[in-house]
Amino acid sequence: MKTTFKLLNLFLLCLLASCAKKEVAAPQAVLPVPSDAQLAWHEMELNAFVHFTTNTFTDKEWGFGDEKTTVFNPTETNVDQWVTTLKDAGFKGVILTSKHHDGFCLWPSKYTEHSIKNSPYKGGKGDIVKEVSESCKKHGLKFGIYLSPWDRNRSDYGSPAYVEYYRNQLKELFTTYGPVFEMWFDGANGGDGYYGGANEKRKINGATYYDWPTTLSMVREMEPNVIFFSDAGPGVRWVGNENGIAGETNWNSITPDTLYAGKGGIEKLLGTGSENGTHWIPAEVDVSIRPGWFYHAKEDSLVKTPEKLFDIYLTSVGRGSNLLLNVPPDKRGLVHENDVKALKEWRAMLDAEFKTNLAAKAKTEATSYRGESDVYAASNIADGNKETYWATDDNVTTGALEISLEKVEPVKYIVLQEYIKLGQRVKSFNVEVWKDNSWQKVADATTIGYKRILKIDPVETGKIRINITASKACPLISTVEVF
Repeated sequence: MKTTFKLLNLFLLCLLASCAKKEVAAPQAVLPVPSDAQLAWHEMELNAFVHFTTNTFTDKEWGFGDEKTTVFNPTETNVDQWVTTLKDAGFKGVILTSKHHDGFCLWPSKYTEHSIKNSPYKGGKGDIVKEVSESCKKHGLKFGIYLSPWDRNRSDYGSPAYVEYYRNQLKELFTTYGPVFEMWFDGANGGDGYYGGANEKRKINGATYYDWPTTLSMVREMEPNVIFFSDAGPGVRWVGNENGIAGETNWNSITPDTLYAGKGGIEKLLGTGSENGTHWIPAEVDVSIRPGWFYHAKEDSLVKTPEKLFDIYLTSVGRGSNLLLNVPPDKRGLVHENDVKALKEWRAMLDAEFKTNLAAKAKTEATSYRGESDVYAASNIADGNKETYWATDDNVTTGALEISLEKVEPVKYIVLQEYIKLGQRVKSFNVEVWKDNSWQKVADATTIGYKRILKIDPVETGKIRINITASKACPLISTVEVF
């Protein structure tokens, strides 16, 4: 009897062990991978640019640098109106042009007289940078700064003294108005300008003049988690155009050793990234809601429509990039009514189109999953948890995921996300739907990255299949949503 009891216990222990989840090693990272700050940046998805300076009042895009400080005189400024308008539209951060190429500073910098302190605004006591920073804090948005490296006002531009001036202003901004989530600088460097009355053209070597490594190291000491934007990063890169379009193939990696802000001929590379790039430097899509970056009354009828903004969303966020949409205040110091209307209607479109995820908690299957462990099962793509994912074994770089909806539904969008903490992997995939008793292909695509949104011709179906056809390593898919 005792022997029988022991055998029964042993049998039960074996049964319990076989039912337990298998301990399977997690996939190794495929380098490069994003930093924690870059991951947080990816999750923001929507940020706003605000261009506002003397150009707003002189009807220019690029001021020459000789503009009188007295022209800056908004009379109805309401920065809370800017920030709440942007927040209601879904933006998570605001980047302010603290100083554009004309050199006029929107804060009372102690290093120049060419600033808001010598304007009529609030009797010379105004500080737009402070107002925007504080409004962002009040309304829960992150705050960023644009500080143009080019300065058409400064007589010392082109000399080492100007680089010191630029760094001093960065110190002012980062120690007074932080925290700052993103520092933005572009490749517009050198050319004709006022330059303190010289009225001449000056050229600088964009690769060496600013000594960016030293400058960025200085800023990082003040703000360790700041994201640096420029053509080459090193935090995020330019997408290579200002049309609101990321590449259909969009790798988050590039090799920046020969790149620098303003280098010509690299637009295509910036748009697509590099599959074998050495650094994680994702693309940011900057575009304006109007034809220009600054407010011009003649463009009041040319504000992008909600439908156009929706298309831009699909070609930016929908291709694994973040959208940086410029919304410039007018001469009053307010976001114009036409811009407000377009943003509200755009937000309504986004909310309507992506209201109900038909794949939430749906039944899922996969051709295989890693070690046959539930930790990596197909169900992870529909559990609403971004930290779980479907994965295959290390030697398996293709595979299929099938999602069964509760019933036949009209479908317009397929949304996919990779688990990018372990790198970007998928090189190509396609989507099929079950219709007329057969699988029918509705989309072919290349990269996924943080997020990929595929807009398909509307179709009624009860089953969707994702076929991963090529991957750098075992694919890791954290989310599939169906709308």
